[in-house]
Amino acid sequence: MLTYEDVKDNAAIRTYIQRADESLTALGFTEHSFAHVTAVAEKAGYILETLGYPARTVELVKIAGFLHDIGNLVNRVDHSQSGAVMAFRLLDNLQCDPEEIATIVTAIGNHDEGTGLPVNAVSAALILADKSDVRRSRVRNQDPSTFDIHDRVNYSVKKSQLKINEEHTLIKLKLSVDTKYGSVMDYFEIFMQRMILCRKAAEKLGLQFKLMINEQQLI
Repeated sequence: MLTYEDVKDNAAIRTYIQRADESLTALGFTEHSFAHVTAVAEKAGYILETLGYPARTVELVKIAGFLHDIGNLVNRVDHSQSGAVMAFRLLDNLQCDPEEIATIVTAIGNHDEGTGLPVNAVSAALILADKSDVRRSRVRNQDPSTFDIHDRVNYSVKKSQLKINEEHTLIKLKLSVDTKYGSVMDYFEIFMQRMILCRKAAEKLGLQFKLMINEQQLI
């Protein structure tokens, strides 16, 4: 049975993730390498584990999280769909069960806000984990005078926390933002579509989504 650790340690998969991130570096995007995909995998696993999903489902969402951005190797445009196709071939070659491949591929193919929807619990958890990974360390550009809006927003986030409450009724994204680098309006300008998708994903899991910035509830 294929495990998350098997996928993390696979040399071919690691090569594709690294090369995909190199392409995004050349295009000026924030970090999408091992730090991002590992954070997404762990957060997605936390969501489903906290909500009481079976251990194997938690394992599958972590695999999906680690593989979700592999399609950037092909092109940033439609990377969720190309990533799903790549993941299918990789997982099939690793003798993963077809039912499990289907779950993982569906989640990867639906994680992008442009075309995706939370069609099941695994895709919903992946969406929430991916869209909540906003942090200063994702910014590669070290010259604030040349930041674009994505750099400003990510660099402004000093702390990010995604938590489910004890009653399992709310999932809350709490951000601590340094407004010297980016305003709250900057955040909404580029992330509104993502936050709407997060709300849909939370609803799929029977939760309400709340966004808190500097202790103020905005969604």
